[in-house]
Amino acid sequence: MTLDINDLKRGSLIVFEKDPYIVLSAKHSHIGRGGASLQAKIKNLRTGKVLDKGFKSADTFEEANIERLDAVFIYERNDEYWFNEKSDKSKRFSLDEEAIGEQVKFLKANLEVKAFLFNNEFINIELPIKVDYRVIEAPPNIRGNTSSGGDKVVTIEGGGKITVPLFIEEGDNIRVNTDTGEYSERI
Repeated sequence: MTLDINDLKRGSLIVFEKDPYIVLSAKHSHIGRGGASLQAKIKNLRTGKVLDKGFKSADTFEEANIERLDAVFIYERNDEYWFNEKSDKSKRFSLDEEAIGEQVKFLKANLEVKAFLFNNEFINIELPIKVDYRVIEAPPNIRGNTSSGGDKVVTIEGGGKITVPLFIEEGDNIRVNTDTGEYSERI
């Protein structure tokens, strides 16, 4: 199916320069008698690179035929991240760190994800928006200038580092927004 710039919105899947992309943001504009244009931020699902692109009203795109499958993260070894299909544990696949991008710091054993399948090849994953983690390393609270509430950086299971309020301690369970990489709440 062919799409034009009016069809593009956040979450649209397109083929651009022979690679599958997801639209992260799209801002339409129309100036006077000129044609409509679109300023979009798109992410390459194969490499993880994010581009800021401007498109004109004459531009058309092929809709990317991407299948989303439920998958489970198993382990990481030698910068390869291994998953299996949720419905069949014998069907395993791996992705490298470059393809997954910033999401690698939020991977933990047995985390359920959505896997993107393009032309019968697994190209990337999508994490749930909110995930619960155990804090495995936290510096001690420091008294002092806490008029702004105070923050500190902790390490969560899987190895990611995030900023949390001072009251979070080692062993606490917290909820993290994986889209923004921000602390959400203690559970």
